Amino acid sequence: MANAASGMAVSDECKLKFLELKAKRNYRFIVFRIENQEVVVDKVGNPEETYDDFTASLPADECRYAVFDFDFTTIENVQKSKIFFIAWSPDTSKVRHKMVYASSKDRFKRELDGIQVELQATDPSEMSIDIIKGRAI
Repeated sequence: MANAASGMAVSDECKLKFLELKAKRNYRFIVFRIENQEVVVDKVGNPEETYDDFTASLPADECRYAVFDFDFTTIENVQKSKIFFIAWSPDTSKVRHKMVYASSKDRFKRELDGIQVELQATDPSEMSIDIIKGRAI
């Protein structure tokens, strides 16, 4: 299952948790990390958790991938939700980690069928709730 370009595998748990988020809405968010050449689940957020809970779960100095199920109301007053894929790559993380996460991102994202919006962030201001709202509509 490893990608020839990055040598990265994706654990089955990643795909299963994502399907549960997408289909059953069991989670508000999932944070993934790369460990021993494999993408694995780092944390999951319960449906009642908020966007602030999600951003607080991202380490300040380490890269992560994450998906967030964002609920919002349209101008027409219709309840909707969009699944965001966020590539978190803080400026303070190690260069090698940034390179590994960057080179593996597209391969990993392809494993998660149903991503609607992608966001790249190097600091919290690049993924503020206002930016999320703006990208969702």
